Amino acid sequence: MFQSKKDIEEELKNQKRDAEENDAKRRADKNKLPYLNLISNKVPTEIKAMELIPESDSKKALLAPFRIVNKVASVAVFDPELEETKKIIQKIKEKLDVSLYTVSMSSLNHAWSYYKYIVPDKEISGKVEIDESKLKELQQKIKSLEDLNKLLTDFDSPYLSQILEIILSGAIALGASDIHLEPAEENGILRLRIDGLLHNAYDKFNQITYKSIVTRIKLLSNLKINITNESQDGRFTIALSDRDIEIRTSIIPSDYGETVVLRLLDPLSLKVNLEELGWRPDDLEIVESEIKKPNGLILNTGPTGSGKTTTLYAFLRKVFKPEIKIITVEDPIEYHLAGISQTQIDQDAGYTFASGLRSILRQDPNIILVGEIRDKETAEIALNAALTGHLVFSTLHTNDAVGAIPRLMDLDVPSNILGPSLSLIIAQRLVRKLCSSCKKEKELDETTKNNIEKLLKRLPKRVDTSLYKNYKIWSAVGCDKCAGLGYKGRTSVFELFVVDEKIESAIYGNPTEIQLKDLARAQGMVTMQEDGLLKVLQGITSLDEIERLTGPLIWDIS
Repeated sequence: MFQSKKDIEEELKNQKRDAEENDAKRRADKNKLPYLNLISNKVPTEIKAMELIPESDSKKALLAPFRIVNKVASVAVFDPELEETKKIIQKIKEKLDVSLYTVSMSSLNHAWSYYKYIVPDKEISGKVEIDESKLKELQQKIKSLEDLNKLLTDFDSPYLSQILEIILSGAIALGASDIHLEPAEENGILRLRIDGLLHNAYDKFNQITYKSIVTRIKLLSNLKINITNESQDGRFTIALSDRDIEIRTSIIPSDYGETVVLRLLDPLSLKVNLEELGWRPDDLEIVESEIKKPNGLILNTGPTGSGKTTTLYAFLRKVFKPEIKIITVEDPIEYHLAGISQTQIDQDAGYTFASGLRSILRQDPNIILVGEIRDKETAEIALNAALTGHLVFSTLHTNDAVGAIPRLMDLDVPSNILGPSLSLIIAQRLVRKLCSSCKKEKELDETTKNNIEKLLKRLPKRVDTSLYKNYKIWSAVGCDKCAGLGYKGRTSVFELFVVDEKIESAIYGNPTEIQLKDLARAQGMVTMQEDGLLKVLQGITSLDEIERLTGPLIWDIS
């Protein structure tokens, strides 16, 4: 009879399990101990028995206490002659009599899985200490996604929790900002977000391993183990000798299990110096002028993950002086800044952006950062604060800088407050930088050359076009230094919309977005796409990357 591939694999799996149990029986006979199959016999596991030994010690000694009856502890062991096993058994004997059973490795894994329902041992503290030498060793091994895939493929250890250590170390080594764990019908999938794009890293986690990883993450993040049909959020920390990397955990239910996203907040990846963010000299001059003003609202717009908060942090670092008071209200606090009072909203406690901002104003600050303007109340308080002698930084979700004004009008903010309060609106995106080790010069056709000339001619006078005359266009290749991706690191492309007297006057007339764009262009605004194209001419990024991020290239706007 014809057998499908799945049937054959299942048969081989059963044969392997039978062989494993037969081996356990032979070891039981050799050691003159009873044999036990904890899986098939469904031996009940008791909390008080599991609490006898911490999970880490049980796994190190290859044993599992699983039952206590009449002051006798039943303990499953892989090999009673192991030194570590003897030590733990002796420790249990100080409290109880011990009855030993020889079991297979699968039985032990089954027993250990009950720790997640009991009390976590002291290792589960919300902080993971990755051995520095091991981390460096992994970083030497993991130069690409393929290297990480190979390490996970070759993983062969009874300690399934070590897989998470490999995943975290690999993510740090490759500079990932997010780790995505996604359950599929048969296997679990690992993807890493590197420089803004998701990449497949591994797709062969079996269901037991995948659930074990999710359980380990839940324990570290202080989440409920037995809740699988609701979303949960938490956090934990990777403790390194030179810094702590905070991990934000988000878990949601899906068709085949729980989907996990881990956000890595690494202090080393935060560029908080204003000059490092990718400004053109003319744009930087405008920004530095605006943030030196004593009052006004400066908005930074763009989608989630576009670098808005990092830019605002850079503003705070630039303007910070001991003699001024700076307070923030954020959701959440992503990075801690020295000398600045940072607060985090708490919806359950009623501390929202609006109430937080209202409280902050009673603290007599000079400069305020509001993580995001989401509603009319927050918008009005922020704008009024800007009118009454405060410099306010905040963010707003819009596609471009000009779109911030119609968005605020949609929130029913009065135009007589909006116009005088706004100082500067910024829009930004993060683009990947070409790897300097492997980027390849690209031959240009006459059409592209002509388009570049059109671009340079239409730029406002404040842009120094002499910086772009001897340009070359480059494309991505891929090498060991960029994990084979062709890009390494990111920079920002910006768009500045200065709210001057003409714009303020127009706001009183409730202008359309098209009218505002015409005014911005007349004012000399350089769009994000144009800023990106100038970075292409400098060899920083590629045409493909700018088109991916800002849409079809517009060379001629006449």
